[in-house]
Amino acid sequence: MPSEQTAAAALLDIAENIGFAQSFVEGMTYEQFRDNRLVFYAVTRCLEIISEASRRLPPGIKNRHPHIPWPDIAGAGNIYRHNYEDVQQKLVWGTIHKRLPELLAAVNREKRPDCPAREGSPPDQDS
Repeated sequence: MPSEQTAAAALLDIAENIGFAQSFVEGMTYEQFRDNRLVFYAVTRCLEIISEASRRLPPGIKNRHPHIPWPDIAGAGNIYRHNYEDVQQKLVWGTIHKRLPELLAAVNREKRPDCPAREGSPPDQDS
């Protein structure tokens, strides 16, 4: 079971890499992103780190955010690393704009000092 320190570090890694990925594509159209190999590779690396960090989160955090597809996030890293020829820019673009904002919101809730887990109260079903 991951320690509280490990979970805090994983939450930080996830938040930082979401911020990096979003900043890399800021102001870009899909076509600009699709045609910019450097940005595509950088964003894909951010998603790999997010995937790996998600594996270090304890079940309590994941249970408080059941709307987040945790198994998909964890499994995506394997696709980025091992099936790299199948990674499509359109899927990565969609992940950045549709999935990362909700993941970042969940991470930010967990990092708040008034998070239910930190107060010792039972986990909520994601307020």
